[in-house]
Amino acid sequence: MILSEEPTPEFDPRWYCLRSQTKREHVAAAAIRQNFSPQVEVFCPRIRFKKPTRRGVVWWVDPLFPGYFLAKFDLHTHLRDLLHTNGVSGAVQFGRKLPEIPASFVEELKSEFAASEQEEAIVTIEQKLGVGDEVELVDGAFQGLGGVVLEVLPSQERVNVLLEIMGESRPVQIDIYSLLVRERAGD
Repeated sequence: MILSEEPTPEFDPRWYCLRSQTKREHVAAAAIRQNFSPQVEVFCPRIRFKKPTRRGVVWWVDPLFPGYFLAKFDLHTHLRDLLHTNGVSGAVQFGRKLPEIPASFVEELKSEFAASEQEEAIVTIEQKLGVGDEVELVDGAFQGLGGVVLEVLPSQERVNVLLEIMGESRPVQIDIYSLLVRERAGD
């Protein structure tokens, strides 16, 4: 595997994208942190969201980039060892060259996730609904109907929506996870 055409200084850490084994991004990142810190920096951003299941709505954590994570290391010093780390399945490459990830991109991502290499980079995503928002029902008997939010009941995770049913406008209370917010004109 040829890694780079241009010669690098003795120790020149840069950001690269590594592939993980399926659903093991956080395991690979933790193993690298444990075995290679502080020479190798790892960034594995994850998102936390509520997902409806048969047993009700549960919190779910998934990687922002499923199957991938970012690592800052010296290519010639650490690559071979990193590729043999628990949870790592390979490196992203084009032909025989590993592309660098711009440091500015990683720093911007890190600032969005407000994380250092020691802490978990998890952002919580929540459904944001407001009075007057136009919504579409994506579940239940009224699937496909559009309506307008009249009231948000956050403690019950429900919303009062004004629906037009059989030519008449009626307020209906609906589960917040059964709604899709329609695009606003300014978005």
